[in-house]
Amino acid sequence: MEVRLEKSWKNLLKDEFEKPYFKDLSSFVRHEYQSGTVYPPPKYIFNALDSLPVDRVKVVILGQDPYHGQGQAHGLSFSVPEGIAPPPSLKNIYKEIETDLGHPRHASGNLDRWVKQGVLLLNATLTVRANQAGSHQNKGWETLTDAIIRELANKKDNLVFILWGNYAQKKGSIIDADKHLVLKSPHPSPFSAHSGFFGSRPFSQANHYLVEQGQTPIDW
Repeated sequence: MEVRLEKSWKNLLKDEFEKPYFKDLSSFVRHEYQSGTVYPPPKYIFNALDSLPVDRVKVVILGQDPYHGQGQAHGLSFSVPEGIAPPPSLKNIYKEIETDLGHPRHASGNLDRWVKQGVLLLNATLTVRANQAGSHQNKGWETLTDAIIRELANKKDNLVFILWGNYAQKKGSIIDADKHLVLKSPHPSPFSAHSGFFGSRPFSQANHYLVEQGQTPIDW
């Protein structure tokens, strides 16, 4: 897999791309795309990074897998392209924004408007087989995305990391909570949203912190 990537990310991660695990991952992903239906479309695998240079990242929202239904995944965690109905987790995110900030719910599930303001929407695993959740886990993606989180956390100051669910929180264990704001709650999935995601108010907390750091808040 040739890595065509926004320049600042390619520089930040250049050592990772030379490691044996990434070469194995590249072979696996290439074979998967050749032998079946895999999401997102290849041009969107690194969409989260390509859309937001390193120096513009203010907030990181960590997801797990890309959506595995047709037309849903476009390389941004929790987001779907224009014209695709918001999935249940995203609907719950919108409900919490409405409660937290009083903003009316967006009809569009495309979160590119967040990316343009500095929100990195990163999945732990960047590809998935159609209709098979978790099918590309433990193939090497998690090692790469750990490196992304580690590099951001070490080299930048005063970021907001939003970690929903146990999986994201375990992955976020490498973040120094004295250096960054780390917000944790249950996942917005319908299975867990009522266990503490609703009422967690991550969006107002993130904005309050950004303003304290002299940064522009996010228009959620």
